[in-house]
Parts: sequence; structure tokens; C-alpha cells
Amino acid sequence: MLTNKQFELLQFVDQQLNSKGVSPSFDEMKDALGLKSKSGIHRLIKGLEERGFIRRLAHRARALEVIKLPTTLNPPKEPKKKFKPNVIDGGLGLDSLTNKNNQLSQIPFYGKIAAGLPLEAVRNENSTINIPTGMLGTGKYYALEVEGDSMINAGIFDGDTAIIEQNETADNGTIVVALIDNQEVTLKRLRRRGDSIALEPENEQHKTQIYGPGRVQVQGHLKVIFRQY
Repeated sequence: MLTNKQFELLQFVDQQLNSKGVSPSFDEMKDALGLKSKSGIHRLIKGLEERGFIRRLAHRARALEVIKLPTTLNPPKEPKKKFKPNVIDGGLGLDSLTNKNNQLSQIPFYGKIAAGLPLEAVRNENSTINIPTGMLGTGKYYALEVEGDSMINAGIFDGDTAIIEQNETADNGTIVVALIDNQEVTLKRLRRRGDSIALEPENEQHKTQIYGPGRVQVQGHLKVIFRQY
């Protein structure tokens, strides 16, 4: 079973091999998939190698060989009963959206939040962004820039803008902004395990972190993801 990004990369490499006779460079693959760094491409290639879809040819630059394709060219289906954020992408940045909608809500932008290792969020009271009002409910909201790759399997990538609905509680399985030990903030999927809280990544390269009673406070749950190519 391939992830969406693994499927996209495999299809792109196969198309480039068929049209140009040479596999694409890591920069070309990064740009084609909308990733911020080449490290994500390395992980995707490793995953495709382990599943037997591609092979690296030794002692040759840009040398990838497609061994097989999935039995269907339809992208893998998303798991059922699993929260996926709404994503606004395909070249529609925040400026494009605000120019096309006269009813706007201004929400505070608090800086970066880690989607990898926890990172303290930087709160800047003077920084705001405009969001189409129809995308928001009646609650309070704020925006954060995602930093890291631990949530990529949930469709959340480095550089995305996360719109967070502010609250202090969340159901199991919800992607939340979690404050750890009143010092560090991270974006993870929340699971309750007895009196403890597990913060789960969506990337097999990262480990679930478990915290004892009172160490984790929910500061909001993910509402929308904005992405600009």
C-alpha cells in the first residue's frame, strides 16, 4: 500500500523516464511534489525501494529504475474514519483567496509550530492574516506556520499554514496544537491512554511521545490547511 506522496513520486519518475529517458533530479522531484526540502524525497524513495517499486542503479547519477507500477493508476484511497484537514492548494495562496472573497475574517498569526520535534510557538500580536469568513465557524481562531515533516501522511507539510480553532478539549484522534510542560508547542494527533496522553506523528520516521497526567494542554484543533506552491 502506497501513501499518496509515494504514488505521486512513482508516477512522476515513470513519466520522466518514458518521456526523457532519464530519471528526474531530486530538485525536480521536490518541486513536482510541492515539498520544501529534498529530505522528504529521500524518505519517499526509500519507502518505494522497500516496497519493491523502484531500484537505484549503482555508480550512476540520477539513476532510478521503475520496477513495477501499482495494479491501478488511481491514487491510493484515504483511510476511512480518519481525520484529514481541508487543504487549499494548487496555487491558491492566501492572497488569491482574500482577493476573491469580500467577506473576510482577520485572525492572529502566531508564528511557527513544529510538526517534527516540539518547538515553542512565537506569538506576534501584530501579525494577522485574512481568511474567508465562510471557512470559519463561530469559534475563535489563530494561524500557525507548520515546520517539519512528521505529519506528512495526514497531508500536512513543511511550510503549510494551519488554521486552528481555539479550544481546551479534543476527541481522541483529533489533530491538535498541544502545549507540553507549559514550554513547548507541537502539532500532533492526540490519543488518550488512561491518565496519559500520547501525541502521535503521521510519519513512520518519527516516534509517538507519551506524557503523564497534567503535562499536555490542548490549545486548539486543526480546522484548515493552506498551501501555496
